[in-house]
Amino acid sequence: MEKRFKILIIEDEKTIADILEFNLNKEGFDTLISYDGEDGFDKAIDSGCDLILLDVMLPKLDGWEVLRRVRQKLTTPVIMLTAREEEMDKITGLELGADDYITKPFSMKELIARVRANLRRSSFMKADSNEGMLTFRNLRIDKSHFTVFKNNEQVELSNKEFALLLFLAEHLGKVYSREQLMEQVWGYEGFYGDLRAVDVMVRRIREKIERDSSDPDFIKTKRGVGYYFDF
Repeated sequence: MEKRFKILIIEDEKTIADILEFNLNKEGFDTLISYDGEDGFDKAIDSGCDLILLDVMLPKLDGWEVLRRVRQKLTTPVIMLTAREEEMDKITGLELGADDYITKPFSMKELIARVRANLRRSSFMKADSNEGMLTFRNLRIDKSHFTVFKNNEQVELSNKEFALLLFLAEHLGKVYSREQLMEQVWGYEGFYGDLRAVDVMVRRIREKIERDSSDPDFIKTKRGVGYYFDF
């Protein structure tokens, strides 16, 4: 029997939560709902959910704090849901480890597409247990255990950061545009995402793996085109 993915909806507006639940169930997903941050965090830890839809403005514990606590324990994909459109809000979510960000009001078609894309990426990473270690000078990428080491010390990367780093490293020297990376790493066919998410993610990875993030040794910028991995 095909696995049914379980989606945790943390949303205090009951109408929106109900609409999400109805449409996700119609698309073949199992769901559970939480209406505040504290309960949402508990359900995230205990439910074994495959993906979290997380509102920002929540009672008891706001979405940023829920995300921060979840990332200390889980690598489950998190899509932030918010009415706030400011760029800083999107950057904050990505900095805290969100995998994606969608602004209300959103089309259900787009949301379902993003849910599927993030689950596809997460499932691929779990299933890809091929042995293999990529080594570039003082940087090692362990594909089997989804871990990265710099100077023999483990570097903490989110799922998406690891996926982007691995993708570039496995295509050594090939330049990819932001749109191509959105399609290949985020899994957005036809492009649904915000291109700035690529820049934010690259900056975060550089800060973690590079000797000098302003003069990177590994993830390099091809001005006017995109990014590539070299060493």
